[in-house]
Amino acid sequence: MKVVTTRQMRELEQASVRAGVSLDTLMENAGQAIAEALRDRLPSPGSGPALVLVGPGNNGADGLVAARHLAARGVEVTAYLFMPRAAEDEKRDRAIEAGANVVQAFDDPDDSKLVELVSNATVILDAVLGTGRGRPIEPPLSDLLRIVKNNAHAPIIAVDVATGMSTDTGHMDLNGLEANETLVLGRPKIGAFLEPTGHAWRCLDIGIPAGLDVQVPTELMTSGSMSRIMPSRPPRSNKGTFGRALIVAGSENYVGAAYLSSAAAGRSGAGLVTLALPDTIYPLVATRLAESTYIPLVEQGRNVIDSGFAAVQVTDAARPATSLLIGPGLGQTPSAVEFVRSVLLDRREGPRLVIDADALNALASVEDWQIRVRGPAILTPHPGEMARLRGSTVPDVQRDRVHSAQSAAESWRHIVVLKGACTVVAHPDGRTAISPWVNPGMATGGTGDVLAGLIAGFLAQGMEPFDAACLGVFVHGLAGNIARRATGEVAMVAGDVLESLPTALKQLAN
Repeated sequence: MKVVTTRQMRELEQASVRAGVSLDTLMENAGQAIAEALRDRLPSPGSGPALVLVGPGNNGADGLVAARHLAARGVEVTAYLFMPRAAEDEKRDRAIEAGANVVQAFDDPDDSKLVELVSNATVILDAVLGTGRGRPIEPPLSDLLRIVKNNAHAPIIAVDVATGMSTDTGHMDLNGLEANETLVLGRPKIGAFLEPTGHAWRCLDIGIPAGLDVQVPTELMTSGSMSRIMPSRPPRSNKGTFGRALIVAGSENYVGAAYLSSAAAGRSGAGLVTLALPDTIYPLVATRLAESTYIPLVEQGRNVIDSGFAAVQVTDAARPATSLLIGPGLGQTPSAVEFVRSVLLDRREGPRLVIDADALNALASVEDWQIRVRGPAILTPHPGEMARLRGSTVPDVQRDRVHSAQSAAESWRHIVVLKGACTVVAHPDGRTAISPWVNPGMATGGTGDVLAGLIAGFLAQGMEPFDAACLGVFVHGLAGNIARRATGEVAMVAGDVLESLPTALKQLAN
């Protein structure tokens, strides 16, 4: 499913017109689809009352069409016009003919009618301002919206975008109207994923002909698109069929990172997972994770890895591997940094790479690291690591996460997985995929290790790197959602996500 900017959505609408689908037809389709989407909230004729808040533009017209269809079904519906519309307004007139009540704000000088309608409504449809909003919300509109916020007991359902939200940045006007659910028209808008609220949304088909959005590079990951790229499992297989993942992870202070990343790689379906970890912590992990094979890395002293000898160990082990993940929990001691650089820089051969966590930090101070790392590697930074790699700040990265990931991927010529709510995966060629998952329960130590292991496991099975990154992100988020339902957001830990991977993969495969 494509994700669009305001400009791209307008271009899609214009392309639809050229393909023979008029703007009026799109609007009629939108209004009917909105009315159908409200069926669960207004299940029977005579139900309601429903209140439609109507603005002056096309968003308001969509609301009037929806009001007409609701009235035709016998729903008690009132359209409250926040601002004057054109004297000749076919959508308003047809809504009235169908039985909808229409109240205009200028006929309600003390706002008493609005207070009554908002207080008694079963559902409130926000069709005030859509994608065309360009100015801050000011009186008298802000005053009317405040009345809605202060008196609403019913759920507020936004048409396409909540009034006050920028569809390109996700920024919400201080005087805007937060929605409980958004009924997105045609295609999801990118702003919803730049500052995600976690509120429910549905994308409605408004009749845009198929194939018109082929040039839009940004997609939303869905269960359907991800299930189609899952690695196949031929009946006549052996462990070699599904690849060999080599994980280089862990240190005295981060034993769990080695376990979580290796266990996740195993759960991905990789045929063999080998974990290279400092000799000091090898017994701690090996007693808990029986499925992996191990390479205890030589140390010069406690928590001081022998960077030269250990790099040779990893290079030798990498020859039969089909993917190599390096970074989770390695720490940032001088010996660990030197070890990472010895493994990654200026090597022309070896398995495909996933570079995570402390390995990214080790590269950040190397001026030309992006050229010296064989690629395209998959980089998995959180916003802080991304800022260090770019020489910028976390607010700069977070201001437009999609553009941050896209520009970095294009500049570095590596695949970037920018972690966070609605994780972004960007390819150097411009392809971009956005995760739908927003889960505060995932904001806990170790979940990134699980993600890195998953991606390495999928990559080991021969997946194209961009697909492996996307599938890893989606499965990781799905497992987090499953864990949240079981434990709640507060009590969730990374191990809950790990334990939910089998359910997530089974669900995606069915």
